[in-house]
Amino acid sequence: MTDTGIDAQQGETRQTDMMDPARAQALLATLGRPAPVHMGDALPPFFHQIYFWQSLPPASLGRDGHPAKGDGLIPDLSLPRRMWAGGRLEFHAPLHAGIAAEKRTRVANVTRKEGRSGPLGFVTLQHDIMQDGHLTTREYQDLVYRNDPEPDAPTPTPPQARQDETLSETAAFDSTMLFRYSALTFNGHRIHYDEAYARDVEGYDGLVTHGPLLAQLLMLLADRQLGGLGRFSFRASSPLMHHETAELCWRKDGTLWIRAADGRQIMSAMAERAIP
Repeated sequence: MTDTGIDAQQGETRQTDMMDPARAQALLATLGRPAPVHMGDALPPFFHQIYFWQSLPPASLGRDGHPAKGDGLIPDLSLPRRMWAGGRLEFHAPLHAGIAAEKRTRVANVTRKEGRSGPLGFVTLQHDIMQDGHLTTREYQDLVYRNDPEPDAPTPTPPQARQDETLSETAAFDSTMLFRYSALTFNGHRIHYDEAYARDVEGYDGLVTHGPLLAQLLMLLADRQLGGLGRFSFRASSPLMHHETAELCWRKDGTLWIRAADGRQIMSAMAERAIP
């Protein structure tokens, strides 16, 4: 169960959630790593993404399935396309399944700039996740808003990914996985499940693999390699389609990236070990 409220004086939303163990177990299954999750178990880093749903009726949604812009904390920048560009996270303590937690969200920054493809809006949200009165996770979420692509606009050339990883893991995606992740995060963005919309309106070559899903996989990889994750930052470089495979890459210095089969860079990241 999730309860949501807006503190108008503080410019902050607050949501509570009981952190249902079954939901975390469902995400592990979706990721192809099925494992039981019991009351009180520590949750993997970034699993708070599947909690604190913003449950709105259809009339409160925009054309893309997201909450309508200008409704709530995020101002309407008059730019229709929304993308999760990256973020930074601090993990102070693990969240535990089955114990009530609170998420406090505020707008940390809003800017508008002119890019090569037209106006861009940048919004940074700060999320503080509290449990038993203590801060467990602080997340800065970077969102980008832009206009629809022109039909004859050239496709931007994505950067090429590094080839000097210490180790890599292959990850595959399909429409079922994207649908299940959308359901678990209560993410209504149509680019992840409505292929006609993704192609015809937003100009993609297929369904778009969620940026947070890709970041989640990199965080789990870093957590295994470091023996505990203290800080993590990531930046999206290029969209990955649902029909593509990718390599999750790691170096011993804590750098990570995702490389598509054609060599382009999808995401870059940096991880730091938790301080004992």
